[in-house]
Amino acid sequence: MTDPVLELRGVEKTYNPGKAIEVSVLKGADLTIERGEIVALIAPSGAGKSTLLHVAGLLDQATTGEVCLNGQSLSAASDNKRTRARRNQIGFIYQSHHLLPEFSALENVVLPQLANGASEKAAKQRAEDLLTQVGIGERMHHRPAELSGGQQQRVAFCRAMANAPQLLLADEPTGSLDPVTADQMFDTLLGITRDTGMAALIATHNHELAAKMDRVVKLENGLLIELEKQTV
Repeated sequence: MTDPVLELRGVEKTYNPGKAIEVSVLKGADLTIERGEIVALIAPSGAGKSTLLHVAGLLDQATTGEVCLNGQSLSAASDNKRTRARRNQIGFIYQSHHLLPEFSALENVVLPQLANGASEKAAKQRAEDLLTQVGIGERMHHRPAELSGGQQQRVAFCRAMANAPQLLLADEPTGSLDPVTADQMFDTLLGITRDTGMAALIATHNHELAAKMDRVVKLENGLLIELEKQTV
């Protein structure tokens, strides 16, 4: 039996610990995501959804508890080790796509591969393949300002997939899109995620989209609670 791709064990996150005003966001969150599993994360505004994703994605450190990737605890790892794990094993998609405006769609997908040691030829080929797969191959040489919101999110998805991550984390990836574009984008995201066998944790306010995933967890009072899908 293989280790889960992502495992959170008793994760707590407190801001200003030990000071007069402490803000406790996560209070012992537990979560396990297996290879090939797509989990929806729902939460009321201000519940700490982004904090949870940042801790799970090694962008922020938990106050206490463990964050494990493929069975390896990285909670107390050095910054360099966390950076390598994040670069090699995790892909991120955010509601605000954060594409580099001075580069084309193709270049935005090529750059993270070059940073990870890929050759320029291999990086360009993979970027072309990914952009074509999500239906914007003919727009790959356009800059973000020349693309629609949905097209920009597709580029952001390809960038997250560029280094073939084992874990995909997405924070409201369709939240800024119109309903039709959001459905198309989400179906593309789900299709590629399932085809590659990645694990994925996708935060969304859209309960219809959440119901398409394998499991649904709710962040409430700093804890993760698994929901029956029919109650979502």
